[in-house]
Amino acid sequence: MKGALTGWRRNLAVLWLGTFIAGMGFSEVMPFLSLYVGQMGNFSKNELTMYSGITYAVTFFVVAVVSPLWGKLADRRGRKIMLLRSSLGMAFVIGAMGFVHNIWMLIFLRFLQGLCAGYIPNASALIATETPKESSGTAIGILTTGYVSGNLIGPILGGVLAQVFSIRLTFIITGILLLIVFVLSLTLVHESFKPSDAPVAKREGSMLSQFKNPTLIITLLVSTMIIQMGNNSITPIISLYVQDLMHNVGPITVVAGIIAALPGISTLLSAPRLGRLGDHRGADRILVFGFVFAILMYFPQGFVSSVWTLGLLRFMIGISDGALFPTVQTLLSKNTPRELTGTIFSWNQSFQAAGSMLGSLLGGAVSGWFNYNGVFIFTALSLLLNFIGVLIFIPSMRHPFAKHSID
Repeated sequence: MKGALTGWRRNLAVLWLGTFIAGMGFSEVMPFLSLYVGQMGNFSKNELTMYSGITYAVTFFVVAVVSPLWGKLADRRGRKIMLLRSSLGMAFVIGAMGFVHNIWMLIFLRFLQGLCAGYIPNASALIATETPKESSGTAIGILTTGYVSGNLIGPILGGVLAQVFSIRLTFIITGILLLIVFVLSLTLVHESFKPSDAPVAKREGSMLSQFKNPTLIITLLVSTMIIQMGNNSITPIISLYVQDLMHNVGPITVVAGIIAALPGISTLLSAPRLGRLGDHRGADRILVFGFVFAILMYFPQGFVSSVWTLGLLRFMIGISDGALFPTVQTLLSKNTPRELTGTIFSWNQSFQAAGSMLGSLLGGAVSGWFNYNGVFIFTALSLLLNFIGVLIFIPSMRHPFAKHSID
């Protein structure tokens, strides 16, 4: 028993580092991606905006489409081989971005990056299947801090690397880091994978029928999309909202960067603690808390008059993220047959990518119709509707403090 515990804890340590670097690799190029697109040609402002949007969105689009396919393969071949495929593929693709001089080649590589995605959901699936059930919430909560930390530090590190070296060299450095992740995953991650005896091809047509509660699974996947849509609807306008609140006076970019980072910091601090609390008190309670807390924190952000107040509320949003994302993953894990864990976590990534796309598009549209504060109100209303849907389609959520369990 002791050896088994050592095994899953080692997996968690290695995969935490892997998801940290993977999250960092995805996010550190975001601050200067438009600038890099501008180096690909002599574009007008409208062309630059269009090409930047395509370059940004194509990865999320591909991830949303192919993640379920990779998930099915993971359930047939194992999650570790998917970790190796993703980390090695991203290492070469992102590293190659440092050598391109043509916009269409850059877009093609971003397309390939989407095909190579999957490290984080497969790490989550492997941890979910290799960790004792009574500790899975804690383990997934800790793993969440890995990619949240990477997403938090990535833009800062990317900006520093691009300033000190160059944008091109930043891509190459990121590729080298991902190559290290591949080696660590190859040599230190252990998976006791046993494929299901029933051929996957014969089961695919009725996958949902293999779940005890298919409605629960669908509701959780849609919730992933809405939560991520809410997060991404804010991202494009946060610096502009800060600029308005500061009346275009002072270190706007520095303040905007700090405020953008605050949710990641609070998620990093709260996710492991909320995961442990969910293991002891019930994940359904944590999910209800996360929805209610997020709704209460999003609404007032549309009415603040001070960046200090906005910063406090953004910090609080990270706590709701620390409750929502890991708890959805934990509930998916505990309500999914072991042989379909890779499939369901890849579907979760697919819905999350779709949420990223929708958030960026809708956030820009809503801010154009109702100004920046309308985006926060729109996000709060979206989460409120999502929460109502959870209460309707998952009846046990209506009484989370009663003596029952869906986890």
